[in-house]
Amino acid sequence: MNDGVNGWTDEFFCNFTKVLEKQVPLVFNSGDHGWKKLIMVHHWPTTVCKEIENACSDPPDYWTIHGLWPDKSEECNRSWHFNLEEIKDLLPDMKIYWPDVTHPPNHSHFWKHEWEKHGTCAAQLDVLNSQKKYFGKSLDLYKELSLNSMLQKLGIKPSINYYQISDIKDALASVYGVIPKVQCLPPRQGEEVQTIGQIELCLTKDLQLRNCTEHGEPRSRRQDPLAACLCVDPSLLLMMCDGPKEEPTDNLSS
Repeated sequence: MNDGVNGWTDEFFCNFTKVLEKQVPLVFNSGDHGWKKLIMVHHWPTTVCKEIENACSDPPDYWTIHGLWPDKSEECNRSWHFNLEEIKDLLPDMKIYWPDVTHPPNHSHFWKHEWEKHGTCAAQLDVLNSQKKYFGKSLDLYKELSLNSMLQKLGIKPSINYYQISDIKDALASVYGVIPKVQCLPPRQGEEVQTIGQIELCLTKDLQLRNCTEHGEPRSRRQDPLAACLCVDPSLLLMMCDGPKEEPTDNLSS
């Protein structure tokens, strides 16, 4: 995903729809699973529903957890299978803050995917080295970061107003002290707007906030501000915020 802090000049808009401990041995699969940071990924449930064109049942109208992802590392231990019993004490909060809007009421389908793809890699840290620790710490981080409250205080909410993507990033940076990533879905044929789908906040291995961009990482191909909007029109999809009309390199459903 392109992450141009300064954005673009093109008249592409970003729209915010409103309707989105049992331990096992740490035996990691072969290959390089080294990673430098964790990504706390929040997504807008309505966007998820529209991305996969699935008729979701009453998606929440607040930002929920997509996952806690180590960067550049996936499926580190395919033999470490998801076990719902290990997180049964967390289920009340999981259903509220980490729901699977595409497979209700079977939320465990989503949690299984997140554990096996991302959790088995995050488990290289002692603080995340069990399913209960991984999901429990993710819930703790979600509550501590309090993205929903912060966005409300910053005035970033569903409306007919238009914003600059750089303004959204700057506003979040002013609160968290680090540069986030904002991810959207590209406009479909006949559409002119992009719509916000995910907001990522990045963490060190000590679980301290850090910039999501590495020094020296490629920047967007243009250096000008990108216009963006956060609207309430439910017919609009969530789009990539950092570039022109093209498919995102990071799948919002991963």
